[in-house]
Amino acid sequence: MTNVVLAGGGSAGHTSPLIATAEALRRLDPGGSLSAVGTARGLETTVVPAAGLELDLVPPVPMPRRPTPDLLRVPTRLAGSVRAATAILRERRADVVVGFGGYVSMPVYLAARRLRTPIVIHEQNVLPGLANRVASRFTSSVFTSFPGTALPGAVHLGLPVREAVSGLDREAARPAAREAFGLPAGGRVLLVSGGSLGARSINTAVRDALPQLLEQGVSVLHVLGRGNVADDVVAVDHPGGACYRPVAYVDAMEQAYAAADLMLGRSGAGTVIETAMVGLPGVFVPLPHGNGEQERNADALRTAGAVRVVPDAELSGSRVLSEIAPLVLDPARLAEMSARARGLVPRDAARRLAEQVLRAAGSRS
Repeated sequence: MTNVVLAGGGSAGHTSPLIATAEALRRLDPGGSLSAVGTARGLETTVVPAAGLELDLVPPVPMPRRPTPDLLRVPTRLAGSVRAATAILRERRADVVVGFGGYVSMPVYLAARRLRTPIVIHEQNVLPGLANRVASRFTSSVFTSFPGTALPGAVHLGLPVREAVSGLDREAARPAAREAFGLPAGGRVLLVSGGSLGARSINTAVRDALPQLLEQGVSVLHVLGRGNVADDVVAVDHPGGACYRPVAYVDAMEQAYAAADLMLGRSGAGTVIETAMVGLPGVFVPLPHGNGEQERNADALRTAGAVRVVPDAELSGSRVLSEIAPLVLDPARLAEMSARARGLVPRDAARRLAEQVLRAAGSRS
């Protein structure tokens, strides 16, 4: 019986591979103990318990990207969070820690190092985050979603994805998925999502283009992001048969992938890899902030002709109508993009990472 503690949170980019890895660990080590560490601020407070994992919380320690007064408070905050993480690892009798980056991972990594608990790191993005860059210096078990990620000794493994996604047959699942969202059985469907937190620029561009999209027979399944659903955001049924279906969040994104012909969204690692895996063509609008990881995430697929990339500053309602609408209405082009995407990403990363986690835990004994 192996006691595994998984750390990661803040957004679906960290929680989704965490949950996928936990599912694989359950299959490989059914008698083992699994728990997760997060903060009270993140998406993990809902999705991790919903996945059947116990969740322990530590105080968040945001790392300012530029010198501010908050930077002076980081050492004190971090020390308190490391103490909390150390207590959690002792209580859980952790044999191994698996970190997926984000604010919560740093104190857990430091606590594990203090306790000499083996650490396994998984980095989702092409450009690694601060926590994983630091922790990669004191573990040899470092795995990445993309080849070429700059971490010492990193091994390209792929992104852990839930079986519901990795095994998805979009064509077979489409009728039930469209019915679940109230979408027409026929016609073209554009899936729009800015990630778990939403994306204002994408939401605005789609809103501006919506009347013309519906007029052209394109239905829109719009995942606005939690907190972005206002009173004036309502479902629309066009007389021609197309419709607009706004939702705050989708727990089972495989259903949304199955319902859609094309996706418009941010290029977080999870979105890029999951859509490629299921053969859903995409138009990606990289987040213009951070360290540029979202633009890099889409590089391989863009080079292969499997996706298109639109800079955030260039996205508008008119760009949606001039580039995205014609694409979603072109089945032959979509089929070509889908074929190019398939096979570009490994499907078995969750199992392979779980095997590495159990191997690392065994090295402690």
